[in-house]
Amino acid sequence: MKVIKKNYLLILVGLFLFSCNQQSKTPTQIEAPVAKKQEKKLIQHGHERIDNYYWLNERSNPEVIAHLEAENAYANEMLKSTEVLQSKLFEEMKARISEDDKSVPYFLNGYFYYNRFEKGKEYPIHCRKKGTLETDELIMLDVNVLAEGKAYCGVNSLSVSPDNKILAYGIDTVSRRQYQIRFKDMESGTELRDVILNTEGSAAWAADNKTVFYSRKDTVTLRSYQIYKHTLGTPVQDDKLIYQENDETFGVYVYTSKDEKYIIIASSSSVSDEYRLLKSDNPDGEFTIFQARERGLEYSIEHYNNEFYIRTNYKALNFNVMKTLDNKTSKENWKNVMPYNDSIFTEGIEIMSDYLVIQQKVAGIGNLFVYHLKSKKSYGIDFEEEVFSADMTSNTDPKSKVLRFSYTSLTTPTEIYDYNLETKERVMLKKTEVIGNFNKNDYESKRLYAKASDGTLIPVSIVYKKGLNIQSGQNPTLIYAYGSYGYSLDPYFSSTRLSLLDRGFIYAIAHVRGGQEMGRSWYDDGKLMNKMNTFTDFIAISEHLINQKYTSPEHLFAWGGSAGGLLVGAVANMAPQLYKGIIAEVPFVDVVTTMLDESIPLTTGEFDEWGNPKDSAAYWYMLSYSPYDNVKATAYPNILVTSGLYDSQVQYFEPAKWVAKLREMKTDNNLLLFSTNMDAGHGGASGRFQALKEYATQFAFLFMLLDIKE
Repeated sequence: MKVIKKNYLLILVGLFLFSCNQQSKTPTQIEAPVAKKQEKKLIQHGHERIDNYYWLNERSNPEVIAHLEAENAYANEMLKSTEVLQSKLFEEMKARISEDDKSVPYFLNGYFYYNRFEKGKEYPIHCRKKGTLETDELIMLDVNVLAEGKAYCGVNSLSVSPDNKILAYGIDTVSRRQYQIRFKDMESGTELRDVILNTEGSAAWAADNKTVFYSRKDTVTLRSYQIYKHTLGTPVQDDKLIYQENDETFGVYVYTSKDEKYIIIASSSSVSDEYRLLKSDNPDGEFTIFQARERGLEYSIEHYNNEFYIRTNYKALNFNVMKTLDNKTSKENWKNVMPYNDSIFTEGIEIMSDYLVIQQKVAGIGNLFVYHLKSKKSYGIDFEEEVFSADMTSNTDPKSKVLRFSYTSLTTPTEIYDYNLETKERVMLKKTEVIGNFNKNDYESKRLYAKASDGTLIPVSIVYKKGLNIQSGQNPTLIYAYGSYGYSLDPYFSSTRLSLLDRGFIYAIAHVRGGQEMGRSWYDDGKLMNKMNTFTDFIAISEHLINQKYTSPEHLFAWGGSAGGLLVGAVANMAPQLYKGIIAEVPFVDVVTTMLDESIPLTTGEFDEWGNPKDSAAYWYMLSYSPYDNVKATAYPNILVTSGLYDSQVQYFEPAKWVAKLREMKTDNNLLLFSTNMDAGHGGASGRFQALKEYATQFAFLFMLLDIKE
């Protein structure tokens, strides 16, 4: 914020000149901001690229700030006719939310924990009750108070000392994901003097109630690379460095095992993991390696009853569950808990007394599988819908035989259940309330398959309101996708999405390769030198929906954020004729230049995702799809691009450069709007209602293009 304030006068001058230039012009006559061209030669492998907008990466340059502000002013002006509609959309989305909502309490170490919201307030209030839910409430942390006077406030990783007296939490007021760790005395309500800067936000408590372990970030790359030990009441500058990760493709974090017996340091890259262990009752001891890192060996661990349970790809492409004794942790000692099935993708595990609960995917559909460790008997938990998501939630007691899970689908708001693993009795604890006249039976969802160019069938989940002429060829349709890092886009309910469905939209989730919906090979076939599959899969789904008369190019829209922004950016170059419009949120569009700059956050840790362009083959392959490098003189769809000035995941200058080059090259008169949140980062606004305003703007953009005015 200092940069903005320091150069406020220059920004005002720029905006004044921009405003004067637009006076008396109608929206169709208003001229978009034009970024100056300043040639920058980039040479790699003997190949020269000219980047005329490289200068936009100077965050401290007042001319850059003035340009971003001018783009914001232009976007606001071009969307001015939708202001009433935006306000209506915001109010209708807000009206569906229970403003005084409350989470389902979970029990941990003698207390019930939950969070709640109060009417009109943006942030949660974190609370607990001792012993029973009938006792008096203690407010542990009111994030609304922390957020007072701040444009952004993000809080994460609340953890309480084993004696229940001290709360540790992370707070970020810049949206750069550089969290402070703070501590609060639960008995007196006072904040301790201990404040630890530049961390991931989480603290792992030792059993002595005064020692915590935490990860510290590199101030330039923001890579978590060090683990420190802090003793409450001592100067932070005296904290002891416990471990430093020198391999720049790895990041580190630290946590306490579920049974609280171990402090665990995890070092992880895209393709390898390594863990270190220390008994939590011996905080001054030395950590020991669980299993040394090996390239390609991925594993995660949890401890219970003198054994470690391991989710791993060791001899199992789609991951398996293994276990070993405390004192024999190297992989030659690992034993299968149950036979490996290559057709099942194991996503996660939960240890529950005599049971192991496994979150898995079969043919792209997620489910929960229960395995009795002693009898070796097993069963799956049944769910009724065709397209749904079921996830294990706050299971804090490893001795419990009651599993807590959440259930949702494209038509079903999230439901929270307690499930007795012995009796199979299921008790609904909460059903997310959608205020108004919502009825899940008014909507329908299904799964379709589109054939990719190589013959692979690509799943797509769709939802729409019943009564819609589903194959009229004229339905407005919005396709959302991500397709990277093995992140699966499972179907889930969104009350915000109802503002689309109730206006006749089909909403589609494209399960393209690069995610893990269909197993590990689905991810491998959409990364590195197979990345092009992600984009062609999305195009195949778009063509399928058009060919099957669900929609048409005049009614079809693409939407993606971050790596999903890369996806829609690449698709905009490859098949612009298929879409009426595109929404690209915080898009990763300058792939080659970013991956060549190891000072940019995330770069070194993602060579195994995208490739290292210092390798010639990787360079040319990445260059073939990089959205910024492939902008050309052609007609593009209408495009809305968003960014955050403090984004640590995708730097603001990537979309800024992309928009500038698109303005220079495109041959159409379609809208190209660029909006930068000057107070936020990758996730946008931090408040629950402020985020709705961003959706309202995006939806109004779509509606304006379709002449939907109400």
